[in-house]
Amino acid sequence: MTRRRFAMTVDMKRCVGCSACSLACKAENGLDGAGLRCWVKVETEGTFPHLAQEVRSERCEHCDHPACVAVCPTGASYVSDGGTVLVEQDRCVGCKACIASCPYGSRYINHAGVAEKCTFCLHRVRAGKEPACVTNCPTGALAFGDRNDPTSTVSKHLASRQTKQLAEDRGFGANLFFLD
Repeated sequence: MTRRRFAMTVDMKRCVGCSACSLACKAENGLDGAGLRCWVKVETEGTFPHLAQEVRSERCEHCDHPACVAVCPTGASYVSDGGTVLVEQDRCVGCKACIASCPYGSRYINHAGVAEKCTFCLHRVRAGKEPACVTNCPTGALAFGDRNDPTSTVSKHLASRQTKQLAEDRGFGANLFFLD
């Protein structure tokens, strides 16, 4: 049997930048102040009146070969169920090596002085639910599942749609896919 490999797709044609994903994440995970595990990014290109705008929901890419895990001096950053990259807060010393090594800007230091990031709501996934951001997306732009299961929504999206790489992968093997 093939091991599970969790992934998420973001349908760039459906994301309207409403930030429901960010708000659901904050509420689900009890995040303080400015802390965000997921966020909406808006990029505008061109010159007026010929402008193009792209809106997308971003978060940790839960890499197959995470640089943040490799550089963590205490082992606080690690790979868990389904390849989900997590931080064991009790072991984190707040050195920020993981922040410096992440090419996606997916981590921050929280009010307690330790690294924090998206967990794909693993606590919900283990209970048979989807991540809070997926459940609360009003346009259905987000999908989550096991990319090694050909019947999962994520696998079907990846098989039928082109993906756009937003940052150089650098061999890390990102598991957050942006559908064109």
